[in-house]
Amino acid sequence: MDENDVVALLVHQHQMIKDLFGEVERATGGARAEAFERLVRLLSVHETAEEEVVHPYARRALADGDAVVEARLREENEAKRLLALMEQRGTDDPQFDSRLRELRAGVIAHAEAEERDEFPQLVRETSENERRALALGVKAAESLAPTHPHPGVESATKNIVLGTPTAIFDRLRDVVRRMTGKRGVR
Repeated sequence: MDENDVVALLVHQHQMIKDLFGEVERATGGARAEAFERLVRLLSVHETAEEEVVHPYARRALADGDAVVEARLREENEAKRLLALMEQRGTDDPQFDSRLRELRAGVIAHAEAEERDEFPQLVRETSENERRALALGVKAAESLAPTHPHPGVESATKNIVLGTPTAIFDRLRDVVRRMTGKRGVR
């Protein structure tokens, strides 16, 4: 797999997300909280990078780009809302398992829609060099992305304006949580 191609990179991340869902489902206690924390982080940075880099490019490059991207943004917002609630309530919440199943179904349906409706068109409508440049953009965006979900921040503009300060706050909060041993509380 060539992770220097944006489509290959994102498909690989989709598989990592699916694997993490399985890890969260199988784990218990502190291991479950840690796996969920990794899932929250991966989903947050992945979606932010798509919103900042991939979706704006798809709007311009694809014939039906606006429709494809708007559908994906609605799905992302729904997932962020549920993920934020789950993170706030923690893995010990009695409804965690049912919410995790709901989140998993929505996230996997979202990834499949991207892989079916958006990514093949990107491959057809872009050059290898453009996809390599997009992969670099995704990696850069992920390095600066918030590590927790922020529902309502699904546009590239909102992510760019709010993303850096939010990312700094999120990453500081992550350090404090690790130092104090607190998880699952926003």
